[in-house]
Amino acid sequence: MESIFHEKQEGSLCAQHCLNNLLQGEYFSPVELSSIAHQLDEEERMRMAEGGITSEDYRTFLQQPSGNMDDSGFFSIQVISNALKVWGLDLILFNSPEYQRLRIDPINERSFICNYKEHWFTVRKLGKQWFNLNSLLTGPELISDTYLALFLAQLQQEGYSIFVVKGDLPDCEADQLLQMIRVQQMHRPKLIGEELAQLKDQRIQKTDLERVLEANDGPGMLDEDEDLQKALALSRHEIDMEDEEADLRRAIQLSMQGSSRNVSQDTPQTSGTNLSSEELRKRREAYFEKQQQQQQQQQQQRQQQVDLPGPVSQPCERPTTSSGALGSDLGDAMSEEDMLQVAMSMSLETIRNNLETEGEK
Repeated sequence: MESIFHEKQEGSLCAQHCLNNLLQGEYFSPVELSSIAHQLDEEERMRMAEGGITSEDYRTFLQQPSGNMDDSGFFSIQVISNALKVWGLDLILFNSPEYQRLRIDPINERSFICNYKEHWFTVRKLGKQWFNLNSLLTGPELISDTYLALFLAQLQQEGYSIFVVKGDLPDCEADQLLQMIRVQQMHRPKLIGEELAQLKDQRIQKTDLERVLEANDGPGMLDEDEDLQKALALSRHEIDMEDEEADLRRAIQLSMQGSSRNVSQDTPQTSGTNLSSEELRKRREAYFEKQQQQQQQQQQQRQQQVDLPGPVSQPCERPTTSSGALGSDLGDAMSEEDMLQVAMSMSLETIRNNLETEGEK
């Protein structure tokens, strides 16, 4: 489709666009068509002068504007016909009795020129396909062979005059290319006015949307956004604090469970996993008492090894300080933080002992 020459409408130069789209190139300019129109006007003036330059008809003819062109850029069928004669092309009225008697199928022709009031456009066959090259369209419009006759009949009903172009058109790149390939058109072109109206509506909608966004981005919206961000940050902070407290409670619970397993051989386990401060104090006392007994046994064994040659010495007397008093003193001297550290140490030691026992098994 890109290889097809298609001039779009500029002002009222539809006759120029019609001829150039037919010939597939910039063959005619407004100046050249105006020259042909002036030549036709002069020929008509000379014919009127034959009746006498003093006649009423001649004076009336001189006062009338040109019938072949006007200031807007319109050109008559006579101008178009004379321009095509330069290329050896003739125009025949499509619905004339002479042409209708020929009973020629429209698809066997090469091109048509259509006119309604002051608008001209071309319908031409390029390669093996027909195209509507109306300059009011945004691009060439593909017309199927089956739709061509219906399309021409519809134009006639709308009041168009249709002319068949007879003769050999000049060679063009699009015709040569489309002789080898066939094209398909997914989207039909729109009228230029419709496209401009659509673009205008899109610009208006875009402008309205920008105004709404600017209004929503005012100081009030900014304050609301800041308050929302602060609320979200505070919520995340509270969640983090709750997570930290939950982790701390789980660590304390695990440490208490570890210490209870460590002293289970000497003291009965209490039901439940949450221990009171009194139960924790008793378990600490049992633990320290056991540690003290182990140290005393080790000291006695070392003393027996040293005193083997002589008489067996009496076992050392037990310190007068009771285990309960010792545990009580230690418990009183320890703070809650120290108690937590001791519980954590007991849990870690129990885990290491369990791992070593499983490894030996």
